[in-house]
Amino acid sequence: MDEKIEQQIETKNLNVTIDNNHILKNINVKIPAKKLTAIIGPSGCGKTTLLKSFNRLLEIRDDVKINGKIIVDNINILSPKLNVPDIRKKMGLLSQKPYPLPMSIYENVAYGLKIHHRISGKKLDETVENCLREAGIWGEVKDRLHDPASKLSVGQQQRLCLARAIAVQPEVLLCDEPTSALDPIAAQQIEKLLDKLKKDFTVVLVTHTLRQAKRLADYVIFLYFGYVIEQGPANQVFDDPKQPETKAYIKGDIS
Repeated sequence: MDEKIEQQIETKNLNVTIDNNHILKNINVKIPAKKLTAIIGPSGCGKTTLLKSFNRLLEIRDDVKINGKIIVDNINILSPKLNVPDIRKKMGLLSQKPYPLPMSIYENVAYGLKIHHRISGKKLDETVENCLREAGIWGEVKDRLHDPASKLSVGQQQRLCLARAIAVQPEVLLCDEPTSALDPIAAQQIEKLLDKLKKDFTVVLVTHTLRQAKRLADYVIFLYFGYVIEQGPANQVFDDPKQPETKAYIKGDIS
């Protein structure tokens, strides 16, 4: 990475073992701030494991062992002295399938605002509206804000979850194949939103679709069997890959 580009996340010799399986092996990556970084690679190569290490979500399992460093804003977030909820507040998460809270559309967005920012009344209403507008769903829900979120379509639920994620003002959006459960039109809506949101957030996208990575990514990390094989600006990785495994994956010889 060009040293002039500000980095948001850096890993140093990161190793992750789950149920005695060595999933991530000596991972050293640098993720630039306010860019979209795509993590690509075959199924089972460790993409989601790497993503979830960034907000310490892996640690909800007892059989996980992690060593090395994950530096976010010059702080090693794996330090036992840190408050994990504070780390997760910095890292919004958009999962493969949308998981709206079992409450109204409005309350899905307002919930985190009330807890983390302690706002109420007109200010809360304005902030909820702004987040729904940012997520491109306001026009579809403004007249039914107090309906259950479960009544929304899957694509709308995913955009609601995106609104909920950005409401607490994270620094990073971690996206784990966020369009894989969506129809092509809904997927395109999410892609457009991520492309827009990278102006304000660092976006880290796990994707199994090379076409999507080529459309969206500024920076690319290629994982293979738990190792980082190649990383760099998207145009360099896709147009002039240095490693034979990267070339084979981009050609479709590895799936």
